[in-house]
Amino acid sequence: MKPWRHAAAALVADLTRIFAGRLRSVVAYGPHLEGDDEASLTCLALVDSIGMSDLDACARLAGQWERHRLAIPLILAEQEFRRSLDAFPLEYGEILRAHERLFGDDPFTQVTISHEDLRRACETQVKSHLLHLREGFIESGGRPQAIADLVAAAAPAFGSLLRNVARLNGGPDASRIEATREGGRLAGIPDAIVSDILALERKATIPTTDPARLFPQYLAAVEDLARVVDTWRS
Repeated sequence: MKPWRHAAAALVADLTRIFAGRLRSVVAYGPHLEGDDEASLTCLALVDSIGMSDLDACARLAGQWERHRLAIPLILAEQEFRRSLDAFPLEYGEILRAHERLFGDDPFTQVTISHEDLRRACETQVKSHLLHLREGFIESGGRPQAIADLVAAAAPAFGSLLRNVARLNGGPDASRIEATREGGRLAGIPDAIVSDILALERKATIPTTDPARLFPQYLAAVEDLARVVDTWRS
């Protein structure tokens, strides 16, 4: 049994005690599932309903979950989840790409995310990301450490965007690394830049490139990605 499954099983037991028959499904997803041992385990739980007493019960377990390196689970009413697929296509798309069922039915069976919803969300995120980078660089005052911190903090969001570009272009669900590289190829971003971004996504990894020196290439890559998404047609 994979080590994270012990913590996941304990989480399912906790949620079962709180929600009883209202608990419909629990899935694990995210970086820890894909080999990033430094990341906390993230889970999605769907329930029939969620009230204040349920939140109180979960709040009492927050410290225990943190000690077991469990992120606070994303808990949604099942109908709320289905009605929000168009509102959070990027977030749900990442879960859909790589997840494991822990309890109940797989909530993503027969679930599809609209390509137009995905394109619109990608456009919003990449253009917001671009503005954030430019503003952050100015705020850094040119200090190398501040620039390095800016690039390192922005890398996970950019990696996620590359994976969504791969999905937008009909690429098959793949591992985190493969999907990121595929998005980079589709956007015409040099593989060396994608490799640096992947390294920065892993906190335990010491990248071979100084993030501050990477900034001009990184900024150009985000600009290229914005153009690709802006002109994308199904």
